[in-house]
Amino acid sequence: MLKQFFIIVMFSLFAHTSQAKELPDFTELVEKHGAAVVNVSTTQLIRNTQAIPGMPNLPEGDPFYEFFRRFAPQVPREQESQSLGSGFIISSDGYILTNAHVVDSADKITVRLSDKREFKAKVIGADKRTDVALLKIEASGLPKVSQGDISMLKVGEWVLAIGSPFGFDSSVTAGIVSAKGRSLSQENFVPFIQTDVAINPGNSGGPLFNMKGEVVGINSQIYSRSGGYMGLSFAIPIDVAMDVVNQLRTSGKVTRGRIGVVIQEVTRELADSFGLSKPTGALISNVEKGGPADKAGIQASDVILKFDGKTVNASSDLPRIVAGTRPGSKVGVQLWRKGETRDVTLTVGEIPDENRIAQRGNKNGGNTAPASESSERLGLILSDLTNEQKSQLQIDGGLLVEDAKGAAARNELHRGDIILAIGNFALKSVEQLNDLLKQIPKGRNVALLVRRGEVTSYVAIKLDEK
Repeated sequence: MLKQFFIIVMFSLFAHTSQAKELPDFTELVEKHGAAVVNVSTTQLIRNTQAIPGMPNLPEGDPFYEFFRRFAPQVPREQESQSLGSGFIISSDGYILTNAHVVDSADKITVRLSDKREFKAKVIGADKRTDVALLKIEASGLPKVSQGDISMLKVGEWVLAIGSPFGFDSSVTAGIVSAKGRSLSQENFVPFIQTDVAINPGNSGGPLFNMKGEVVGINSQIYSRSGGYMGLSFAIPIDVAMDVVNQLRTSGKVTRGRIGVVIQEVTRELADSFGLSKPTGALISNVEKGGPADKAGIQASDVILKFDGKTVNASSDLPRIVAGTRPGSKVGVQLWRKGETRDVTLTVGEIPDENRIAQRGNKNGGNTAPASESSERLGLILSDLTNEQKSQLQIDGGLLVEDAKGAAARNELHRGDIILAIGNFALKSVEQLNDLLKQIPKGRNVALLVRRGEVTSYVAIKLDEK
């Protein structure tokens, strides 16, 4: 018994010692770098245009205006809306980095340091596309953070956040890097760092540190179904943020490259239909007429494999690579077209401040041609477009979907869709489609370029094997 007890005690001590060695100590990091983290509070004046709630706006000369002014409950003409966030000092002369959404529409910005000093801040510049804002306070000799190397950041390593969740200043939370290069919906220009660090409202704009005490990201978003932390937090890589900062400090705005294409993900089925050995690159579903890609000869159905020497592993990589390319630069693009690679050169354009999207009608009226039996291989009943329909849609060709079933229905095609092309071939008639289908073996995936409203994308459908 004594021997067994001794073994248990030694095992417990060993396990405790081993665990103590594995768990990091954040105290020194917080002591050295916590002073560079600040609280950012904003005030926005909400101006009420309706002084009498529940009633339409009345001119002061209206006889009902005086009645309601005296007897109806009044609403203040101006109300203050306040919000809280975080930030961190990147230079000792008072430049501060935070999220753009923290200071968006703010009439007054107050920065409070860890020693409780408060300063009025002004916005040097903000970039909503990356959610980065640069602030300036009039101070000197301030503690500042150092920038880490994102390329050295590894999935699984410890990271730490300091911020003001729910207004609790200098709160420290820690976790690990869950993933790198995450793409989020509506966020095309940021390869987010995913962590399991506890981030809550008020942490936005605060720094994410590595164990060397270097900032590797700006805590920006969480994924949540409840509105609170659920273990999924996302930070903007510091190299992306600092590129924005450098442009804001020098020119007050951020310029980004564009090539004028609409892209989509290359699925395994689409890769098979285009003859790619694996799903990789960015599939072009639409090319802007007169844009940089169009001038370079890039076509819908091309797959971009490399841009300016950088490999495009997934469609989400391309917007970030293009956006990071200086407008006016001439770059090489490697394409996959009709079963082989091609190289073209294009001149990168610039993303405008405001994107104007022309709205066009989508009326499918007019006479239709009889459907062909061969179109049944796709699970589609198709007809040729009339001249009137082509004019309304502002297209030269295409086939109208009259009905969808089987594989087409499972891929969510339905009546009213327009089939513009099959693979690399633009469609002018059902007869042409029939001829093309005869050349494709049964059981193969084919890529259909489908237009629905103003959206155009490829859909892979497996041909009927019967």
